[in-house]
Amino acid sequence: MEIKKFKRVFLIVMDSVGIGSMPDAQLFGDEGSHTLRHAAESKPEGLNIPVMEKYGLGSLSAIRGVKPVTNHPQSYVFKLLEASNGKDTMTGHWEMAGIHTKKPFKTFTDTGFPQALIDELSEKTGYKIIGNYSASGTEILKELGEEQMRDNSLIVYTSADSVLQIAAHEEVTGLEELYRCCEIAREICMRPEYLLGRIIARPFTGKDKNSFKRTSNRHDYALSPSEPTVLNILDSNGITVSAIGKISDIFNNYGISRTQKTVSNEDGMDKTIAQAKANEFNGLIFVNLVEFDSEYGHRRDPLGYAMAIERFDKRLGELLEVVTEDDLVLVTADHGNDPTWHGTDHTREKVPMLAISKAFKNGRKLDERSSFGDIGATVLANFNLLPTPALIGTPIKELLED
Repeated sequence: MEIKKFKRVFLIVMDSVGIGSMPDAQLFGDEGSHTLRHAAESKPEGLNIPVMEKYGLGSLSAIRGVKPVTNHPQSYVFKLLEASNGKDTMTGHWEMAGIHTKKPFKTFTDTGFPQALIDELSEKTGYKIIGNYSASGTEILKELGEEQMRDNSLIVYTSADSVLQIAAHEEVTGLEELYRCCEIAREICMRPEYLLGRIIARPFTGKDKNSFKRTSNRHDYALSPSEPTVLNILDSNGITVSAIGKISDIFNNYGISRTQKTVSNEDGMDKTIAQAKANEFNGLIFVNLVEFDSEYGHRRDPLGYAMAIERFDKRLGELLEVVTEDDLVLVTADHGNDPTWHGTDHTREKVPMLAISKAFKNGRKLDERSSFGDIGATVLANFNLLPTPALIGTPIKELLED
């Protein structure tokens, strides 16, 4: 198959790094949110991100510490608006791959799950349910792990995403038993009144709250996208789709050629850089870096968030040293999670896009785009492939014609 321009596209999602509230943010209670700006303001000197500054991030919005560089011929920068109705992980990533979500997934962040759901899950699994609130996965183990071990119960909790998570001790409850309970939860939560994007098994080990540790035996029971996505089109045409981080979970492995799990942003960038150096296939390398969201956004830690952005900037510089003129690097986000905002939920924000290539000669700031779907449409056009009629998005011609 003829490759139109780039042999590889690196699509890196800085999970939740939004760049200012959407026009409809007031409908979500998020008018005035701005993840990047407010994280930067947690440091008197602002963000020290020379790589993203060099490629034009500061020209998109006023961000403390980031100069508005206008001469960046090797990068195009712009903002993307979310066309879908929502501000969660699945909605944002699915839209990048062409899915327009008009009805948002159910979330139970503020209230916990309805008692009727909890009662049914308890009855069908045969276990007492404890927890049932939004929490950090590590913190809830400190709070309820010892009780779970003592009673052999199930810890049920949620987050800002459309998810029901069940934690149980590997040696007390057992992995297969935990998986069985999650399969029951998945069946219950397929009903419209409870429709959730993911059920996640969260096994852990340890003797007490000071030693509990989640294990690598996590298992996701996700919804598949409602339509074949850009990823399916690439995969079915022999173009590799390499998922790094939780991408395969978000798409329920639908359209994914190969998968690598990660334990941190650093691990995610290690694997991305290693794949860039290996240069063993043509295709899409789709990366999610979750710690911005999970460790700092939801925990409302603006300084931690700012420092995570600075660490990523260094790693992005390392990646850009090893990619070639045949590569396109896209750096974006899937929603916002302003660490200074009320509550612990995501925020309805525009997202930044830095499109970087050593092949570019005319890079500049572009107008805002109306959908995250323009990302997937551009990737398809790059590989001379067409979307199905159900998919949204318009190719960003500047990236393909420079």
